[in-house]
Amino acid sequence: MKVAVIGGGWAGIAAAVELTSAGAKTMLFEAGRALGGRARGVEIDGRQLDNGQHIVLGAYRETLALMRRVGADPDQLFDRRPLQVIDNTGFRLALPRLPAPLNVAWGLLTASAVDWKEKLKTAWWMDGIKRQGFRLPREMTVAVWLDDAGQTGTLRRHLWEPLCLAALNTPAERASAQLFANVLRDSLGSSCREDTDLLLPRTDLGQLLPEPAGQWLRAKGAEIRLGTRVGKVTATENGIEIDGEPFAAAIIATAPQHAGALWPAAATNYAYEPIATVYREFEPRMKSVFPLSNMLGGHSQWVVERSGGLLAFVLSGHGAWENLDDTALVAALDAEYTIPAGGWHRVIREKRATFSAVPGLSRGDFATSSPRLFLAGDYTWSDYPATLEGAIRSGLRAAQGVSATLA
Repeated sequence: MKVAVIGGGWAGIAAAVELTSAGAKTMLFEAGRALGGRARGVEIDGRQLDNGQHIVLGAYRETLALMRRVGADPDQLFDRRPLQVIDNTGFRLALPRLPAPLNVAWGLLTASAVDWKEKLKTAWWMDGIKRQGFRLPREMTVAVWLDDAGQTGTLRRHLWEPLCLAALNTPAERASAQLFANVLRDSLGSSCREDTDLLLPRTDLGQLLPEPAGQWLRAKGAEIRLGTRVGKVTATENGIEIDGEPFAAAIIATAPQHAGALWPAAATNYAYEPIATVYREFEPRMKSVFPLSNMLGGHSQWVVERSGGLLAFVLSGHGAWENLDDTALVAALDAEYTIPAGGWHRVIREKRATFSAVPGLSRGDFATSSPRLFLAGDYTWSDYPATLEGAIRSGLRAAQGVSATLA
């Protein structure tokens, strides 16, 4: 049973591993020179970095399970810490190592710079959301949802809006409240304390999954064709042809804008959100207590302290920063973070980093008009915004669809 997977991002990797485990002769096509897609390691000026920052939570169960499956140990590759939200104004919310939901309740009630009235009101609101199963009565933006709930104080600006932008890469004024509620359901609203943990990579993204998965696939007899861009996908009477080569079935696991070019019925009209990552040297004396902080009032939303004396500034969604060239952008961030000018830096921009997670967005089905062709990718996992976990789950689902069809 020869099966093709088109796209070597995290969705395609998950699909290839699942198919190979099921006994398929898997061929993985990837247009780039390395696996990983929008979450891969890159070497720049002799430094091993990432092509973008990704937040990983303990709630990413399928991601962690897949890592273990291909021989990558999350316990060694991640620095697992209870979640903290800290910003440059002095706000701090830290979850203790208490059973859920006591950890969230204690973190909320001990949050700095928030009065007791707002804390209790927020706790009551969160309890109500949980009792409703995190299902909202209608489609709305996160901003409208917060307005309706009376969440207009300190926690809105310092907690909910930053978390929304981090999770959906879409500002609260345009972001889907239901998708944000789904994220809260599986993190802060989870009955498992470990689901709220923040997992900070000790290495680059390539070593978390793409590289060990590639080694695992090759060892199991799968073929990986790097630097190979597929031009045509055709359904035949007995299967699928990829540029004229026959397969029993196939999975298109590319970004949505590329999926439509290969299979027109899969075309989408999504708007997209950009992300820029600015790597910058800093002095060790500037090291913070917690390696992730939120920056309010500037160009960057989050700052990640990485090993090797580097800061990674994350600029999410559309903003004034898009009009600055790399030199001007670095200078602006230096001024906001009071970093002495002149150190090493590099800017990585992704214009179509994620789809805009807006209310009422039509998310495509993973099945197609051909019973032997399936789609995978974070955009097909409609329960989540664009996340690594959504990509992994979509890849596993598509592979299971192929196996069921061919059985």
